[in-house]
Amino acid sequence: MNSTQILPLLLHFDQYLGPAIAQYGLLVYGILFAIVFCEIGLLPLFFLPGDPLLFICGAFCASGALRLWVLLPLLLIAAVTGSLLNYAIGKSIGTRVFAGGYRWINQDALRKTQAFCRRHGGLALLLSPFVAVVRTFAPFVAGVSDMPVVRFVLAAGAGAAVWVISLLVGGYLFGNVPLVRDHMSAIVLLGLALGLGSLVVASAWRAVRGRQGARG
Repeated sequence: MNSTQILPLLLHFDQYLGPAIAQYGLLVYGILFAIVFCEIGLLPLFFLPGDPLLFICGAFCASGALRLWVLLPLLLIAAVTGSLLNYAIGKSIGTRVFAGGYRWINQDALRKTQAFCRRHGGLALLLSPFVAVVRTFAPFVAGVSDMPVVRFVLAAGAGAAVWVISLLVGGYLFGNVPLVRDHMSAIVLLGLALGLGSLVVASAWRAVRGRQGARG
């Protein structure tokens, strides 16, 4: 395999998963671990597939080609350790990242993620795995912002668990349904939008009730 073939393979590994399982066998588990770890842990590799890969993995588990009980803990560990690495890198660089001119950091993605984190506060790390690019930059921004380690581990761990479990199990249950498989990205975004919407409505309702109580 030459260098011109590697990038397309990485970008669309979810589409090559079937042949990879047939060719590499158990080694595929290590490849999947590396892809999830690198996507979340290394900023220059933010383009690696996340949502579609997990979902397709779930579908292959349903067919018996992969083992769900192996992938669930394996990819959860990959997501959490990748987040910890990215957090440590962000913490070591600090706020000078915004003026340092680092070529390996996409400044536009960095600032969008910073705005996302400010907008959603403590929920950002819980929601970030479901948003492409943001899931890579959110741990880095948390490190740059010097978020307490314990708080980061709890939030990032919870977000990684929800992300990995929901997509793997979703793929296991529905990955072989053509309508679901073909519109997986839209379904993930819809679920995220519904989750955010419910949080906004609940927060607004508490604020209204609080004002009414204060007036009373």
